[in-house]
Amino acid sequence: MNGTAPLLEVHGLKKHFPVRRGLFGGARGVVRAVDGVSFSIAPGETLSLVGESGCGKSTVGRSILRLVPPTAGEVWLGGTRIDRLPTPQLRPLRRQMQVVFQDPFSSLNPRLRVRDILAEPLRNFGLARRGRGLDEQLVELLETVRLPADALGRYAHEFSGGQRQRIGIARALAPGAALLICDEAVSALDVSVKAQIVNLLAELQARLGLALLFISHDLAIVEHLTHRVAVMYLGRIVELADRDALFAAPRHPYTRALLSAVPLPDPAAARNRIVLRGDVPSPLNPPPGCHFHTRCPYAFDRCRSEPPALRSFGNDERPHLVACHLDALPDRSAA
Repeated sequence: MNGTAPLLEVHGLKKHFPVRRGLFGGARGVVRAVDGVSFSIAPGETLSLVGESGCGKSTVGRSILRLVPPTAGEVWLGGTRIDRLPTPQLRPLRRQMQVVFQDPFSSLNPRLRVRDILAEPLRNFGLARRGRGLDEQLVELLETVRLPADALGRYAHEFSGGQRQRIGIARALAPGAALLICDEAVSALDVSVKAQIVNLLAELQARLGLALLFISHDLAIVEHLTHRVAVMYLGRIVELADRDALFAAPRHPYTRALLSAVPLPDPAAARNRIVLRGDVPSPLNPPPGCHFHTRCPYAFDRCRSEPPALRSFGNDERPHLVACHLDALPDRSAA
């Protein structure tokens, strides 16, 4: 995928939510849910966005989709800037990017049969064939996600959680999406079902050339699916690297702490568990400088006053980006 023009480019994305006092009160401040996020995804690539709950990763996905309007920054899809695009011009581009939500039950209309759920995006974008041709399209979609044709006549509550998520994936694929944003798409599923859905996504990506933005807090799942990983903390990306490089040699202290908490196949295996002190600060009043400095065991004066920029420590083809002043020290290994 090196040298391929990005399908999705995000530059300096911000999303701030105003907080008000009472019913008629004035603005109290803003929650900086996303505070300057940048990355790109190539066709056929998976980028996983990981971090603790509340770090802003789901808001990144919703801002890209324009489910919530971005406060600042730029979002480019296939060479077209879409973050400020008027709705009539954005609408035909929406078929290129679709979402798979976390809860496969609440994301499906309980009043509609699967036939209508899958036909809706086809009709919305003028892609539905007439007569029995539409039924053939719908059966093909079900076959793509390994569901039987008789599922068309059933309602969402008649399926298991894994089957409902397959329906959600089929709905996302219906308009011919090039980019799927999977927002915690397997976190509500049982362990064995998670593996099945992850394998399905990998298979679909290989067959259809899909790009995936995989939003998750489960690093064990991420390791088996992704090409690159972006680690978020309190609205900012603190590390972005190829999967193998990040899991083998994480450079940011927060990334190391996250990886140290991943369960090992052998419970008796020795590990260096890193326990972070304190709680995650509020995005309503984030700390100055590096947002992580209040919990970082290596923080020094510069961390408390100057936000670190993402700096590259890899080669040009496979950059390893880290936002940490510790990496700027002459002898980093001493820390």
